Amino acid sequence: MVSLLTVVGIVVAVFVGFNIGGSSTGVAFGPAVGSRLLRKTTAGALFVGFGFVGAWTVGRNVIATMSSSIVPATQFTPAASVAVLFFTGASLFISNLYGVPASTSMTAVGAIVGLGLASGTLNQALMFVIVSAWIVAPLLSFAIGVVVGRYVYPYLDRYIAFTKFDLHFIQIDRSGTIPRPYVNPNASPQDVVGSLSVVLIGCYMAFSAGASNAANAVAPLVGEGGSLSVNQGVLLAVAAFGLGSFTIARRTLETVGDDITELPILASLIVSVVGGTVITILSYFGIPASLAVSTTSTIIGLGWGRASRAATLAELATPAPEGPELEVATGALVTSRAEEAPASPTIGDIARQEEPPADPEEVPDVPDVGAEGPADLDERSLFDPKAAKRIVTMWVLTPSLAVTASYPVFAFLL
Repeated sequence: MVSLLTVVGIVVAVFVGFNIGGSSTGVAFGPAVGSRLLRKTTAGALFVGFGFVGAWTVGRNVIATMSSSIVPATQFTPAASVAVLFFTGASLFISNLYGVPASTSMTAVGAIVGLGLASGTLNQALMFVIVSAWIVAPLLSFAIGVVVGRYVYPYLDRYIAFTKFDLHFIQIDRSGTIPRPYVNPNASPQDVVGSLSVVLIGCYMAFSAGASNAANAVAPLVGEGGSLSVNQGVLLAVAAFGLGSFTIARRTLETVGDDITELPILASLIVSVVGGTVITILSYFGIPASLAVSTTSTIIGLGWGRASRAATLAELATPAPEGPELEVATGALVTSRAEEAPASPTIGDIARQEEPPADPEEVPDVPDVGAEGPADLDERSLFDPKAAKRIVTMWVLTPSLAVTASYPVFAFLL
């Protein structure tokens, strides 16, 4: 029976890693593939490579926390390991069902907490630290997004542009005996720098995903009395990531624009850097946290920051005057006049095979904060408090459900 449960645990771990690899590859390299900077196979290979580096270096700290620090490693019997992995896989299903980036890490920890409560072995001091990090990380990501969106983004958008190539950025000359790669002749020096930035940040996101997500797939199987060593667990997780990266990730790479249609490529790079950095730091300290939560918080903050440029801080702190110019309602800024489209192409443009807005002959100056209206703002990029409330509710609900659902299961098993 133990051997059968071990096999089942490994199969479930592979399934979890398979889904993580499929979804995370699209998040990391969607802009690069959509802009024809990378082919899908190259994106999958880069995700596996940098995901392995993240899992092998920083990720083992998170594996150690989830496999032996929240509850003693001896509590992870084969049956308990399968149950924890089941609830982790269920979180992926819930997030996909409701279209909300629910946290796999938070749900996995919630299932482990249910095990700790049922066995009376929960490390309450560590859980206080982890829950505190879950509160601080999205708030920090949101705050950085607000500052960048309100004060920095318009200037970056003015001077930095990304080109969507008709042909791939790297071409192969097969006329000779040995194939020779060369850069797309339509690429300007600015395009080369911008393109390299998109690819490098995608690799950084893959590193962060490996660091934070390897534990979600294999932590219950690792540790004292576990089925796998830490090194074996990392290799199994990365292999499962790769399986998803080279199969279902092809679909996520194509459809990522439909999920974040109005997010410009420049904004997606800012979100990737902020969210990835926050999670990498937490992973270094062995704290399991959600890359999806941090990146989504940054998106919300960046959108609100861009929207808030239409008013000064004093105007934001006081009731808005009635009239068509500016209305502040339930925390959302709403402009009644039509704004110009984002200067840089959006991921939605690329996904729909649409041409990005034509560059103006003269680049307009960036309006001051509180001026007549931010030139880089589109109505669909405004902060939506209802959507934010729904997302935050799911972040709180999914790990809570994992605890309440897993507790009776583990109480019965123990």
